[in-house]
Amino acid sequence: MHTVTGLVGFARALRHSGMACGPTRVQAFLAAVEQAGFDRDAVYWAGRLTLCSDPDDLPRYDAAFESWFGSAESSAEPVGRPLPRPAQIAALTSADGGADEGEADRPLAAAASDAEVLRRRDLSELGVPEREHLRRMLAVLRPEPPTRPALRRRGSKRGALSSRATLREMLRSGGEPVRLRRQRRSRRPRRVVLLVDVSGSMSAYADALLRFAHVVVRRAPASTEVFTLGTRMTRVSRQLRQRDPEAALLAASRAVPDFSGGTRLGETLRVFLDRWGQRGVARGAVVVLFSDGWERGDATELADQMRRLRRLARAVIWANPHAGHDGYQPVQSGIVAAMPHVDRMVAGHSLRSLEDVWSWVRRLSQPGAGGAKCEN
Repeated sequence: MHTVTGLVGFARALRHSGMACGPTRVQAFLAAVEQAGFDRDAVYWAGRLTLCSDPDDLPRYDAAFESWFGSAESSAEPVGRPLPRPAQIAALTSADGGADEGEADRPLAAAASDAEVLRRRDLSELGVPEREHLRRMLAVLRPEPPTRPALRRRGSKRGALSSRATLREMLRSGGEPVRLRRQRRSRRPRRVVLLVDVSGSMSAYADALLRFAHVVVRRAPASTEVFTLGTRMTRVSRQLRQRDPEAALLAASRAVPDFSGGTRLGETLRVFLDRWGQRGVARGAVVVLFSDGWERGDATELADQMRRLRRLARAVIWANPHAGHDGYQPVQSGIVAAMPHVDRMVAGHSLRSLEDVWSWVRRLSQPGAGGAKCEN
């Protein structure tokens, strides 16, 4: 079961990277692996033959395969320009006392299982090798930017009848209605604003959250804004637009003067709304606030600013790392003050939960979207 889950997760990572890995190709991939066995080279070639449909897919496939299953000597010859191979990551099962002999004979199954386990692990509990593996998994994420209906319409095979285009077609054909022209609304990017709490209580999550923000910014740099919140507000969108994640994180850390400091969410939100949000950054946007809700300032101030933010934004999502733990209750003063003005409270403690956050961003960006207030 873990092996199938890991292979399907690998196919999902390829789809996020831009490859056309639909259900049919994934089923063919699983069938090919079942026939070829779980040898690393056999799985490599099974995936390459069933999941790649274009020559441009080969470099993406090689990079994702190395990131997902780790580095190892392979009999497969490199295609095109050779890509750098990352260092092999130790299996997560070794941290729990080591794998038995049966698992040791199936390193690929263990790697796929470990990758799926890592996706669900709390970010604050990861060791150094696990954090390095997580960074590579984050690097291959390809979150699809949310869109919204635009006012302009464009020609389409399906949709409402376009009387003007149909009349123009009739004039070109001598007055005969040879072809009916149709149109539908085009779509535009929906702005997304990420507010990342970098205070001391969120220090264990800050690095992974900023790396996730870097992936989102790189996918849609023109429609994504990122701000850090602590004792002050700092805009880091420009720093995170750099291609290299390490350089982007280094530039962001230099720009943020209050890493691991106190938490004054109400004051920093007021600064954000006065300087950026009221001027248009938050208008019609999906705003995601990554924070545990510990507020050293006045909770009434936070409630007032959250009310302002909710009036401007399309939707407000609060991603709380503690919400992913069993038995969690939103009793922190900041959470209690903000809850009436939040569209969705979700977990934000693992890579899987971050993917769920993005699915809610896409869902709430659509007209008529809504849902319950809390999602553990």
